[in-house]
Amino acid sequence: MAAKDPKILIIGCGISGISAALRLFKAGFRHVRILEATENTGGRIKTAKLGNTITEIGATYIHGPSEENPLFCLARDYGLLDPQALTPENQTMDVYEYPPWVGNWFSSSGQKLSAESMDPALEMFLELMYDTNPSEIDKECANKDETTRQLLLCALSTMLKFECCASATPSMDEIDLAGFSVYKDLKGVDCTFPSGYESLIQNLMSELPADLVTYNCPVRCVHWNGKESGENTVTVECADGKRIAADHVIVTVPLGYLKKHHSTLFCPPLPAHKLHSIQKIGFGTTDKIYVEFESPWWDADCEVIYLVWKDEEDISDRVSDISKSWIRKISVFTVIKPSESHILCGWISGHEAEYMERLPEHEVRRSITEFVHTFTGNSAITPKRILCSRWFSDPWTCGSYCHLAIGCSAQDLENMMEPLPAKGDKSQPLQVLFAGEATHPCYYSSVHGALLTGWREADRLITHYSSPSPSSRFHGRTLMLH
Repeated sequence: MAAKDPKILIIGCGISGISAALRLFKAGFRHVRILEATENTGGRIKTAKLGNTITEIGATYIHGPSEENPLFCLARDYGLLDPQALTPENQTMDVYEYPPWVGNWFSSSGQKLSAESMDPALEMFLELMYDTNPSEIDKECANKDETTRQLLLCALSTMLKFECCASATPSMDEIDLAGFSVYKDLKGVDCTFPSGYESLIQNLMSELPADLVTYNCPVRCVHWNGKESGENTVTVECADGKRIAADHVIVTVPLGYLKKHHSTLFCPPLPAHKLHSIQKIGFGTTDKIYVEFESPWWDADCEVIYLVWKDEEDISDRVSDISKSWIRKISVFTVIKPSESHILCGWISGHEAEYMERLPEHEVRRSITEFVHTFTGNSAITPKRILCSRWFSDPWTCGSYCHLAIGCSAQDLENMMEPLPAKGDKSQPLQVLFAGEATHPCYYSSVHGALLTGWREADRLITHYSSPSPSSRFHGRTLMLH
C-alpha cells in the first residue's frame, strides 16, 4: 500500500470532487483522477441563459457570504462578486438566510396587496419557524379585522411553501424539528455570481491539469476490501467495462443517486449503519421556472413577489390534487437582477415539482400564463419564453439536495462521512471515502458544505500519508475527522 504517491480516484466532478482533487494536487499528489458520468463539470452547479440573461439552473446563492464561509472567500479572491457583496455591512448582517428583500404581494383575487398590511406575515412566519407556539399566531391575528386576519393566515401558507423549496421537501411536516436546528446559519446577506455560478467552477478547474478529468465515464461498481483484485486495493468498474485500480476512492455522488443505486454501486455492500442513514436522510426536489415577460408587472425596486391564495387560511404547504393544481406550489417569484430583460424565477418543490418535470414545455407555459393572469387580474400579460430545471429527472442526481427528515439526527450525517472500512477493521484503511453536501454535519444542502467536505476528505488522505511510520498510517485513522 505504502506508495508515496498513491492512486486516488474521485467519482463525480461537482464542487466537492473538484475541491478534493485541487487540495490533493496542491499537496503534491500526482496520481489523482476524476471520473465524471456526464460531459460537464460542476454537478449541481449549472449556469444557463434565457436570451442574454444569466440564469442558475442549479445552485443560486452563496448562503452566508462572510469571512467564515470558504466559498465566499474563494469567490472574492477570484474576483467573481459585485461590490455590494463585499461590503462589511453585507457580511455582518445576521439574516438567517432570509434576505431583507423588497417584496410585492398579490392575491388570487387579482389584486396587488399593500406591503404594509402583509409584511407582518413575514414576522409571524419567522416566529412560527423558530420560536413561537402556533397558538401565539392566533393571538397576533386577533386584533386584525377579519379580511386582514384571513390574508395573513393565507400568507403563512405562501411562506411555508417557499420554505419547502429551501429544504427541498414535499412538506415541512416531513422535516425533523430537532434536525432542523442542526443546520448552522452563517452571517451575511445571500449573494449571487454576476457572471454565473459556473464561473467559480471554471476558475477552480483552471488550476488543475486538463487531463485530470475523464468525462462520460459512469461508474458501475466500487469493489473494495480486495473483493475484486484479491489484494488490499480498490477497483472501480466503469459502465463500459473498464476496471481501474486505486489505493483510495472518494465518492461524491448525490445522496439521491446513492439512495437509488447503493445496492449495485458497492461490493461488498455498505455497512448496515451507513445504509440505514442513507435511507433515513431526506433528499428532495426543488426546481425553478424562469419566465420572461415583455414588460414588468411588478415594481421597479421589487426583489421578490409573494403569491397568496385566498382560500388557504388553514395553514398548509400541500396541494390537494397535484395533477390539477401542481402550480399552486409556486408561492414566490424572485426577480432576476440586474437585467434589461424582465425575468422572474418561480420556485417549486416536492411532488409538485416532480410532476411539473414530466409535463411538456408548452403545458408548463400555459399553466404559468393562467397563473399570472389569476394573480394580476390582467389577461393581456403573456410570457415570452420559459426555462425549467428538472433535477428529479436527471439520472445522475435524482433530486436537488438533502434535508433531515423525521427521525434523522446528527449521527446520520456522521455515518454518511465515515470512510470504509469502518474503524477497527484490519483491512487497508481509507479505501472508500465520502464527500458531498449530504456528508457535512451542519452545512448540509449547501455549496459551501459540499466544498468543505471535499477539502475534509483530501485532508484525511494528506494526513494519512504524512504520518511518520507505516504503523501510524495504518492505525492513525482513529484520529482523523470521522
